[in-house]
Amino acid sequence: MSESKKTKYTTVSIPVTLYERLREIIKDTGFTSVSQFVTYILREVVATYESQEDDIDLPEESKKQILERLKRLGYL
Repeated sequence: MSESKKTKYTTVSIPVTLYERLREIIKDTGFTSVSQFVTYILREVVATYESQEDDIDLPEESKKQILERLKRLGYL
């Protein structure tokens, strides 16, 4: 593989308890690692964010849904 096509990586720290929860979630799925699953989730979140129009004022229900997702993922 040429040097220009290699993907570079960085490390992101998450709480161990969240890591363990994610490891349980990916059992019996096509994901081979928590890192692979987290990359998938983050790509989906970023794509959703980028696809939204410049409407920064989210409806209240959307804000509640986002906060609930963040709580379930252990960020809040």
